[in-house]
Formats: sequence, C-alpha cells, structure tokens
Amino acid sequence: MKLCFAGLGIMGGPMAGHLIKAGHSVTGYNRTFAKTEAWAKETGGVAAASVAEAVAGADVLLLCVGRDQDVRETVLEALPHLKPGTLIIDHTTTSAKLARELEVLCASKGFDFYDAPVSGGQAGAVNGQLAIMVGGSDSRFAEVEALLAPYTKVIVHIGEAGAGQTAKMANQIAIAGVVQGVAEALHFTRSAGLDPDKVLGAISGGAAGSWQMNNRWGTMNDGKYDFGFAVDWMRKDLGIALDEARDNGAHLALTALVDQFYSEVQAMGGSRWDTSSLHARLEARRAKD
Repeated sequence: MKLCFAGLGIMGGPMAGHLIKAGHSVTGYNRTFAKTEAWAKETGGVAAASVAEAVAGADVLLLCVGRDQDVRETVLEALPHLKPGTLIIDHTTTSAKLARELEVLCASKGFDFYDAPVSGGQAGAVNGQLAIMVGGSDSRFAEVEALLAPYTKVIVHIGEAGAGQTAKMANQIAIAGVVQGVAEALHFTRSAGLDPDKVLGAISGGAAGSWQMNNRWGTMNDGKYDFGFAVDWMRKDLGIALDEARDNGAHLALTALVDQFYSEVQAMGGSRWDTSSLHARLEARRAKD
C-alpha cells in the first residue's frame, strides 16, 4: 500500500520505519524538513516537504504529531488532496472530543477516521511492541489491525470514535499513580538508609512489582531521567484526562495531585526529563530539609 506518515519524532519515526520494512511505500512528512530528510535517508522512505505532497495518491494517512491543534491542522490540510476512501489513522494522544469531531468531518467527505493512540514509549516504537487502543466504526477495523501489525504487541478496538483516546487517558492515569508510588517507595528506602538494590530485589517479585518498578527504580536511584516520554507531554495527557473527567463525572484526585507534582518538576527545569523524574522532586525536597 502507499502510505503517508505525518510526524516523524521519537515515536512516529520508528513506527513509519516498521511499515517500510513490512513492504509498504511510505512518504514521510514532518514540520521540520531536515528531520524528514534524515528519516528518509535512514529508512528508505520518501521525504515530502508539505502535507499536500505527502498525501498525494496515498491509500492511508497516519499521524503521530503533538497536540489537538496539530492533528486538526494536518487533517484539514490533507483532506482536499486525499483520494476517495482514504483511511486516516491518528496515533497522537488527543482529546476524545477532537477524535469525534474529525470522525464526523471525515465521514462527511468520504473518508474513514480512527483514533488509535499508543502506549509503550520509545522502546515500544523502536521494537515494534506497542499497545494500541482504537476508536472508530467496526467497518474497517480489521484493515486497521492488519496495517498496524508491524509495530503492534496488542491492539484492541475499544468502541466508537473517541473511545481509543478515552482508553489512553485511563492508561496515563494508571501510569501517573504507579510512577508516583515507585518514586515514593524509593525515596522512603533511601531516607531510611536501606540498600535500594536489596529492597528492589525483595519487593519487585511480589504484589508491589510493576513495569515501572522493574525498569525505573534503578535509573531513578542513579538520578537518570532521559528515558523518552517527557514531563511536558505527560502533563498534556493528564490535562486531557482531567478535562474529560470534568465532563463524565469521574473523580481523579490522585491524577490531579500528580499533575501538580509534575508542574513542580517543570519548575525545577525538568520539562524534558522523563516521567520517572517525580523522584527528582522528592530528592530535591529532602535535600532542602
């Protein structure tokens, strides 16, 4: 198939590369053309300097950009240049409202839109092991599932348009709470004068164990916070979840608290640190005490 992939960052770049390895012809587009050229040179894809050029003749438009407005602008710019029946798959984490808005708009013009946010971070994108939550009609989900297989570990059709984004909100809510818990457990361990490696060995195999504990306890302890998903992006995602909760009546006390903690990390200069930097905030407070 002829594909266009818009957004070639730390997630989109590797994902588009997997599609090329699967035998598809992929034209890449990124707002920074130098990044598009570098991606094309690395993967064998085609570099496009504009959205219109990128989507010309495409069977599928895939997106993995930044925020709601980035998705809206890209889709609106692409629509006049798409051929009838083009499939549009958005991997960006956005509001469910945007997904529903674009699904209606695209349907009115003869296109099929699916919101398909991903989880698994940069490592999942590079290794082709992403979890994907999909919102949209049943009619073409099998096609979506088959197309995304090269970078998919698990894919679930959650429901109608916006359901994929809502499920991704649940994912981010769960991660925020777990990361804070692991950060506090490590902070407590160090404050008590215990050996963090021994404590990890004792508790990670029991009920306290988690991916975050197994993969970030040691890096938190070493003060390393450069493992992909940035605090700025997590705050964007948590803000979307908190907005949705105000609409659906959910009570997200812990999520709101952790979001506030991340704002403190930003104030420390950690906007681009990864989400495990909640521990840096705790250690900074301990140093002041």
